[in-house]
Amino acid sequence: MPISVGVHEPSDNPDSKRIKNTLLWINEKGEIANRYQKLHLFDLEMENGPNMRESNTIEPGNEILPPFDSPLGKLGSMICFDLRFPEIALALKRQHADVLLYPSAFMPTTGKAHWLPLLQARAIECTSYVIAAAQVGAHNEKRSSYGHSIVIDPWGGVVAELSGEKKDEPEVIFAEINHEKLKSVRKALPLKRRTDVYPEV
Repeated sequence: MPISVGVHEPSDNPDSKRIKNTLLWINEKGEIANRYQKLHLFDLEMENGPNMRESNTIEPGNEILPPFDSPLGKLGSMICFDLRFPEIALALKRQHADVLLYPSAFMPTTGKAHWLPLLQARAIECTSYVIAAAQVGAHNEKRSSYGHSIVIDPWGGVVAELSGEKKDEPEVIFAEINHEKLKSVRKALPLKRRTDVYPEV
């Protein structure tokens, strides 16, 4: 069975004290078939807290990887804060991604306000499925994650979602990636871009 998993890896630069935030796709043979390094780093400075500076410890990636083949169709990889930047998703859609992956650890504050609308926006504007696995609960005394793992269809509808409540046992959701629906939405709403007026992403 293939698996998508987020890991931290050492930097390729031996002098760097930062690490890489990486999304791996491990195929059914156990081989790492895709390795995406997070592009956008989460530096948050809210009045009266919370404050975080991911750039202190994480080294940003430098490329958008093309979508890759999987049993679900063509997958496009992104990580967490990348969600706020539609350019990556649009670039992956242009390269025929069927499903956009957004594994995340959103903070409760930003999760309550922005998690669902941002994911729905990416699904709608790219007419793609979105799968967003999300960490939930406390990491330590200072940090916790919002949760609410979710699958969204190309029309922006929620196909499946977890509660976001920390439980004693891990939760799992199942969802169908319906390629007929994907084709139908893309045919009905072709989103022809005016690249004669603005640049292609």
